[in-house]
Amino acid sequence: MALLITDECINCDVCEPACPNEAISEGDDIYVIDPDLCTECVGHFDEPQCVVICPVDCIPHDPNHVETESDLMSKYKRITGK
Repeated sequence: MALLITDECINCDVCEPACPNEAISEGDDIYVIDPDLCTECVGHFDEPQCVVICPVDCIPHDPNHVETESDLMSKYKRITGK
């Protein structure tokens, strides 16, 4: 599944540069994750880097974008051209 950033986000700006797919950007009030670009770091790392680095634990799975590991790997390959 893709991830999402909740309204508990404190806009600390550590997640955006940590995302290898550039799926995180500034939203109107908090950072947002583009589900079309989020692979939960599959293909890049063993765990989502935004989740690892977030100081307030505000990045859960997005229940509206359920994906399997295989789906995430396919998305990674599409995004990176690998």
